[in-house]
Amino acid sequence: MTAPVIDGWFTVDDGVAYLLGTACDRCRTVHFPPRTGFCHNPRCDGENLARVRLPRRGAVWSYTNACYPPPAPFVAADPYVPVTLAAVELAGAGIVVLGQVKDLTVDDLRVGMELELTTGALADGPEVWMWGAPSTGAPDPAGGAARADPASTADAVTSAGPRVPPDGRAA
Repeated sequence: MTAPVIDGWFTVDDGVAYLLGTACDRCRTVHFPPRTGFCHNPRCDGENLARVRLPRRGAVWSYTNACYPPPAPFVAADPYVPVTLAAVELAGAGIVVLGQVKDLTVDDLRVGMELELTTGALADGPEVWMWGAPSTGAPDPAGGAARADPASTADAVTSAGPRVPPDGRAA
């Protein structure tokens, strides 16, 4: 695998991809990308954010495709092949993370279906996180909740609750 395009936002251990975030030790709010300093929950004055591995699976919150190549400085494949993007609500973390979808099209996706974190290369080579079909029978090693990063001494962190789409309807 090549070096991740965004250092510190995800990691791959023994072939398994994990997003990295932070969680407030006071209110348990999960942040992605990882943050430093203070909790960004306006109802919390916590100042200790522990590094955590985020759940690897979640439900599709929204999705679309990009049928046109991105503008410079981004590098597109030549010839350009449309890419699928999905916003995925991470199981038990209370956040939604956007990413490219690997090996699935908009015709394959439905709001609420489960996807799993994986990796793939961008057109110019860097490795990024992507969403893909869940591996069959394998449970989420993160257990569906944000877990302390092994490099950290923090305890496991519980979720802050589900995120609700702007229209207020559950997905």
